[in-house]
Amino acid sequence: MLEQLLYQPRPTLTGIGVLLSGSILLKALRFIYKTFFRSAVNFRKLGEWAVVTGATDGIGKAYAIAMAKKGMSIVLISRTESKLYAVKEEIEAGNYAGVKVKYIVCDYSTFDKKKRDNVAEVISDLDIGVLINNVGVSYKFPKYYDELSDDEVSSLMEMNITSTTWMTKIVLSGMVERKRGAIVNIASAAGLYTMPLLAGYSAAKGYIEKFSRGLSAEYKSKNITVQCQVPFYVATKLAKMRKSMTVPTPIEYVQRAMKWIGHSDPVAYPFMLHALQGYVLDTLPATIVDKLVLNMHLSIRKAGLKKEARLAKEAAEKTK
Repeated sequence: MLEQLLYQPRPTLTGIGVLLSGSILLKALRFIYKTFFRSAVNFRKLGEWAVVTGATDGIGKAYAIAMAKKGMSIVLISRTESKLYAVKEEIEAGNYAGVKVKYIVCDYSTFDKKKRDNVAEVISDLDIGVLINNVGVSYKFPKYYDELSDDEVSSLMEMNITSTTWMTKIVLSGMVERKRGAIVNIASAAGLYTMPLLAGYSAAKGYIEKFSRGLSAEYKSKNITVQCQVPFYVATKLAKMRKSMTVPTPIEYVQRAMKWIGHSDPVAYPFMLHALQGYVLDTLPATIVDKLVLNMHLSIRKAGLKKEARLAKEAAEKTK
C-alpha cells in the first residue's frame, strides 16, 4: 500500500514553490520507505555464491561477512593471501549453515588477461548470484593532477575502472544464462560531484556511476540488477577517517547497504546521513560547493605534504 502511494502519479501542482516542495517531500518519503520499510531481497534466490573484490578490509570484508550471514557462499578476492586466509577462517568460524568459502589471490593493479582468465576459470562453474565490485584506490592525500606520479595515475585507472569493468564482464554471461543476479559497484560521492585536487579519482568513480546506470537499463529486462552505491566517508584505511555521526564503520554502512541490493535503483545512497549530504551538495550553487571543496582539499594537501616531507627526512636520517 505504501509503495503504491509513493509511486502513483503526482497531482498537478500550481506554483513553482509548491511544485519544488512537493517534489522534495516525495523524494524524502521514497528514501525513507526504501531505507526502513522496503523488504530486503532473498539473496539465495539470486544464486548460491557471492563474489567480493577487495574483500580483506573495510567495506569489502564487511560485505563478505554480511553475505555469509545471509547464507551465501563467498568467493573472496584480494592481493594478500594471508589476509584472505584470515577472512576465510573468520567466516568459517561463524558456522553459517551451508556456507562455503573460496579465495583468489589477485592484484588488481595490473588486471591483465592472464589474471582475468584465472579468475574466470576459478568461478566458471559457480552459481554466482551477487558480485560486489569493491576494490579501489584513491590519492594518498589531495594533490594537483600534475603532482601525481605515472604509477599513481595508472593505479587510479586500473584499480577503479579496469577491475570493475572486467569483473562485471566475467560474471554477466552466467547471470544472463540463469536469468538472475545482482551486481553492486562501490563508487564514491567524489564521482558525482566536482572534486578539485582529487580529479583523477573523481573521474574514475564517475565512470563507475555511468557504467552502472547504463548496465542497469540494459539488463533490467533480463532480471539482473546493476547498482552503483555511493558512500561519502566511511571509517576505512582508504578514507583514513575515524568513526563519527556522518562517518559510519564499514559494518554500519553495509548493514544499511544490504537492503538496497537486488532492487532496481541504479544509484543508491544507502546511509541516510550520506544521502542528506548529497542533498545539500545538490542544493547549493556549484560555485560555492567547488570553492568549499577546494579549500578543504588545499588544507588536507598542506598537511599531507608536511607529513610526506617529515617521513622523507626520517628515512634519509636512517640511511645515514
